Amino acid sequence: MKKVLKGIVASALVLAIAAPAFSAKKAKNGGDTDIEIWYGAAASEAGPIPNDWVGYKIVKDKLGINLKLTALPSSESDQETKVNAAAAANALPDLFMVSNAVFQKLAAQKVLAPVDDMYKKMPNRTAKLYDKDSKSFTTIGKKSYGLAQPGSVPRNEGVLIRKDWLDKLGLKVPKTIDEYFTVMKAFTEKDPDGDGQNNTYGYGAYIESSATNEGLGRRFDPIFGAFGVPGTWNLASKKTFGLNINKPEFYDAMAFVKKMIDEGVIDPNWMAYKKDDFRAAWKQGRFGIMREQNAAYASQGNYTPFDNNFPDGEWIVIDPPVGPKGKSSCGTYSVSYRIYCVSAKAAKAKKTDKIAELLEWMSSDEGYYLLGWGQKDVNYKLDAKGVPTTEGLADPSKGFSEPTIIPYTQLRNMVYYNSDIELAARYPTWYSKKGKEMSALKTLREMQAKAWTACIGMDKMPVPDADTKRFYEQGVMEFMNGKRALNQAEWKKFVAEFNSNGGKAWEDAGLKVAQEQRLIK
Repeated sequence: MKKVLKGIVASALVLAIAAPAFSAKKAKNGGDTDIEIWYGAAASEAGPIPNDWVGYKIVKDKLGINLKLTALPSSESDQETKVNAAAAANALPDLFMVSNAVFQKLAAQKVLAPVDDMYKKMPNRTAKLYDKDSKSFTTIGKKSYGLAQPGSVPRNEGVLIRKDWLDKLGLKVPKTIDEYFTVMKAFTEKDPDGDGQNNTYGYGAYIESSATNEGLGRRFDPIFGAFGVPGTWNLASKKTFGLNINKPEFYDAMAFVKKMIDEGVIDPNWMAYKKDDFRAAWKQGRFGIMREQNAAYASQGNYTPFDNNFPDGEWIVIDPPVGPKGKSSCGTYSVSYRIYCVSAKAAKAKKTDKIAELLEWMSSDEGYYLLGWGQKDVNYKLDAKGVPTTEGLADPSKGFSEPTIIPYTQLRNMVYYNSDIELAARYPTWYSKKGKEMSALKTLREMQAKAWTACIGMDKMPVPDADTKRFYEQGVMEFMNGKRALNQAEWKKFVAEFNSNGGKAWEDAGLKVAQEQRLIK
């Protein structure tokens, strides 16, 4: 069950098949409202929602709604083709899922209805699914034209420190970037593990660069965050927009990392490490501060090797360092959204209020559990913590995780919002050798509560061409490994060379995308 639940919770934005699952008939008494939805299925390979799904009867009896449900194609390109064709033919359904790129086009074509009034008409759903970033994401001008709900789990990494090492050396949890360095130096030089050997370091990392974390990569984001330049892009506003490498604070962050290298407080293998090497290293007690992912640290399978090596060892999540100008950030984060839109045609037919009523019901306890896990005591039971489970069912073959039952919960992505209930089965609580409660879910919530830098839409930004990327990454590393002296003059020279060798073109292309996709305002 746990494995299947993990797949369910982590389902991507857009999954489905093309065939309609149900064709509702007009109510004979004329009192019911027909609502057609094109949805992204949670598991496209499982097939459409069966005609005998109990949800059809519930929404008809309780809400006076006849549902017509059609699963969108599983590939995004096919989805876009289907939705664009429907828009061109003035045949969009009442409510439908859409990619951000097509959303922009449809909004410009004025075939979408504003949804601002819907938020207050579905307070329970809005509180769970639609925050200010979500509303901003679908706002064009002064109106919101789409309902954007969260997809994957954001902000799932954080800064961890060996508390047992702090206690051994009589040190407090560091707060500022300078205090961080002091602790790193102590962890390196004062034998915090007490084995009498010179084999510990203050900080551990590896190069994990990507389109959203060029250069040294995300493991160094807490350092760069202290100087206000985490990640590749700044998407905070039109005024601050740009590649962070062009900002003067980027040099300051580079200088701090170089100081860590020169003073020997970072694990010297960081340039050679890959992800598995890095994770093996912290489990072997090589370093005392790192940025790590919640489950990679706290899940039983990942933490047990460390627990076996150091049963008295203890990591804790701490705030990222505060820099000289008061900046602090674990790194950048974006949010992947599932966007559902109401067609202008549906609004003209005065269906908006009924759609809001339906969505609010979906996010009620009844709708949430029905769409997410099926019928209580038939497809699931609730454990002592209120988490759905298949244990104890009279007929285990009807458990929500069974292949024949999964089609009945194809709408679960319309109600999931990464709640503790959804994640509890994915991140079960367990206990270390010395009885310490370990929970990747609690760790996740701790990490999410720390300072982060919103960079919504950064995954949509253009990537550099191969030569520009190589110039960027090679140049940054040359400053770190000493092949190039890190001083203001050399750095300015490098940045100028970078911009003339594709950097400026990359930034200009990014500005165009950010403006077209409304990623900056």
